[in-house]
Amino acid sequence: MTSKKADTVARAATPMPNSSKKAIPAIVILAIITLVGIGAWVYQLANGLAVTGMNNGTSWGLYITCFMFFVGLSAGGLIVASSAAVFGVRQYKQVAKPAVLLSTVCIIAAAAFVLIDLGGVQRVFNLILHPNLTSPLMWDVLVIAIYLIINIVYLVLMGRRSNVASDRALAITSRLALPVAILVHSVTAWIFGLQIAKVGWHSAILAPLFVTSALDSGLALLLIVLVVLNATKLFATSKKLLSSLAGLLAVCIAVDAFMVGCEILTMAYPSAPEEAAVLTLLFTGSSAPLFWGEIVLGLAVPFLLLVFSRLRESVGVIVVASALVVVGVFLKRAWLLLTSFVTFNVAGAPGVAYGRSGLDGTDIWSLIGTYAPTWVEVTVTLGVIALAALIYVLLAPRLFAGEDGHLELASAGAPAFATPLEPALPSADASTAAALGTAAKTT
Repeated sequence: MTSKKADTVARAATPMPNSSKKAIPAIVILAIITLVGIGAWVYQLANGLAVTGMNNGTSWGLYITCFMFFVGLSAGGLIVASSAAVFGVRQYKQVAKPAVLLSTVCIIAAAAFVLIDLGGVQRVFNLILHPNLTSPLMWDVLVIAIYLIINIVYLVLMGRRSNVASDRALAITSRLALPVAILVHSVTAWIFGLQIAKVGWHSAILAPLFVTSALDSGLALLLIVLVVLNATKLFATSKKLLSSLAGLLAVCIAVDAFMVGCEILTMAYPSAPEEAAVLTLLFTGSSAPLFWGEIVLGLAVPFLLLVFSRLRESVGVIVVASALVVVGVFLKRAWLLLTSFVTFNVAGAPGVAYGRSGLDGTDIWSLIGTYAPTWVEVTVTLGVIALAALIYVLLAPRLFAGEDGHLELASAGAPAFATPLEPALPSADASTAAALGTAAKTT
């Protein structure tokens, strides 16, 4: 049997143009949302950050929350892909391409939120002209830039034909990608954890906590994307592999819950006044809906859904549990960021000025930090998310396409996707070869 016939057996003949036509409505909707978001961002540039809900008391808001969130989503996807190659987990190598593409678009979204939060894109040049290498913010800029480059190199290498040189380059990139993926979220955590002035952030366990939540949120989003790709016939993933990934997600959720428990216990047991005030905000105060939403929706319910193997056999259960994990991690990022802004470091009347001009009334002072995102922030955020999804939708058919222009789909006897490190058709014995030959003659 010729190699061409064997390739025909291993690949479903689904022309790429037909799949592209099915994606047109989604592309149009995402493009419209992106354009509306760009319009809101232009409005923000013209009027300044005063059109947002941020102020002197709460200087970071929805944009930085989403920055933390998407860095985690990106790191989680790349950790799964690179770990499969580094540790030789054959079945997880099959989802390397969707995972790395997801990681790339998520880190692009994360970088976009930072630029938007600056209030003016031109201000990023100050990092180049006046770098402060002792600042964790500068560390984050450097590691994100390296991380994005590694993602792009990873995608390019996986798109090449398998040969000795490309396989070796891909193996080296995988080994570099794993520590960088862990580092990128650790550095993001250090931006907060190294600030001694904020009790709710100053913690040695914050970096491990960020990494574990990145693992479960990134893996959860990857599972949702794989199910969508299955439904749209862009990429096939077996139920067995989905169930296996869901089991791994249950383990990540348990580790994440353990980390949160350790942090809460360490803060609560000494009963220090400052830490007690933070815990009061989390348990019964203004941050309580976010905190308990994460505990119940993001940890307890998904774990109970995925810890039983029988439930993991249901694709619907996997999607629901994964969606809850993603929502829960977003709530965690929100309460982690905003809780430390509630109590001001400097007390006393008349308080802290809001720092806005044109406020109604004469009271421009605040005694407690308050924040609520405005329509501008929400619209811009939806625009960035739509842009990331649009990039994924446009690149997926091209990246997952076979060499002859057909989409990579798994047949009954082949893995859902073969990375350059994993041949599409393993060496077969005589009976398998005969069966493949019969199938080729039938086609």
